[in-house]
Amino acid sequence: MGIFRSSFHFLAGTMCGIYLAQTYNVPNVKKLVNTGILIAKHIEQNYGKPKKRDED
Repeated sequence: MGIFRSSFHFLAGTMCGIYLAQTYNVPNVKKLVNTGILIAKHIEQNYGKPKKRDED
């Protein structure tokens, strides 16, 4: 009985997600994440501590 209940919840969530994506202007999550990562890297490079160089 548990596998049917889990499958129903998964299918219902998938169907709701498809409906929302087709009906409303849902932002692209992957693009938002990539933009956030680029901003974090930029901040780290500009405002982070400088790397120590090995002395020979």
